[in-house]
Amino acid sequence: MTTPPPTPGIHHVTCVTNDPQGNLEFWIETLGLRLVKRSINQDDPGTYHFFFGDAEGTPGTSMTFFPWEDLSRGSVGSGQVARTAFRVPEGSLGYWEERFDRYGVEYGERIERFGETVLPFEDPGGLPVELVEVELPEDDPTVPWTAFVPETAAIRGFHSVTLWLGDPGPTEDLLGTMGFEEHGTEGVAEDVPGEERTRFAAGGPVGKYVDVLPAVEAGRQGSGTVHHVAFRTPTDADQDAMREAVRSMGLRPTEQIDRHWFRSVYFREFAGVLFELATNGPGYASDEPPEDLGGRLVLPGEFEEQREQIENALPDVTIPRAESARAETDD
Repeated sequence: MTTPPPTPGIHHVTCVTNDPQGNLEFWIETLGLRLVKRSINQDDPGTYHFFFGDAEGTPGTSMTFFPWEDLSRGSVGSGQVARTAFRVPEGSLGYWEERFDRYGVEYGERIERFGETVLPFEDPGGLPVELVEVELPEDDPTVPWTAFVPETAAIRGFHSVTLWLGDPGPTEDLLGTMGFEEHGTEGVAEDVPGEERTRFAAGGPVGKYVDVLPAVEAGRQGSGTVHHVAFRTPTDADQDAMREAVRSMGLRPTEQIDRHWFRSVYFREFAGVLFELATNGPGYASDEPPEDLGGRLVLPGEFEEQREQIENALPDVTIPRAESARAETDD
């Protein structure tokens, strides 16, 4: 098997929720991420697909959601991405605790993990999320969006995802093939399964970590769960090489699928987690000016011909605007 170019890390994470308006308000106004694309689920065009990221939608920063209305709450278990963590600047967790108190967000006690401080919380749909304080390098590629949250605290892309797996071994081998190297192990808190957390690290600056924990209790897809995690294969050639490497391990990757803002390959890894390989381009600014990202409903490809029908089927939503919270950025 030819070794493919290693992935730099996470490209995006796609989740499931049940309240489109509440999802927009929390991820834009409370967490301060930018709505970089407002579109539809290309496999279910009667459902929105929201993309939240940094100011420019940099690869490695976008959290995306399928908001199916009235969807029941899911449960996190084996064979799932159990936690999604974001980077925030060192010293900013105090700001976030005060902000969560002001907005009524329930959060947990701070956790020390691999020498970093972690603040766990849930979004309104029940999704487990974490903020991790990190020292940002001077050449960090992310661009903070400061409409609602000051630059000193703004979320700066992904830190990691945590996988709960019934049998971690084959998946750990897969991560090695993808370019992740074992970073270390440590014990786990009482509220998570297993006795040991193993961390794997990619070479990029954003979304570089995957944590693996053994877990046997099954989860259930629903609101508050992750649909899939996408890893960066920056070019088509990188993606093709990774696809062949994955296939040679006995997995069944799809053919490349054009997702308009990137090109994708999907497969379920050995424990059942849905993985995606995603190219860097064309990017979210390929069909909207950078200053207008998320400003309109974008219907890729042939869906534009069905705009009236699609718009009539989608629920009305209001996008939070920065002017309503301008004063908070001066705190």
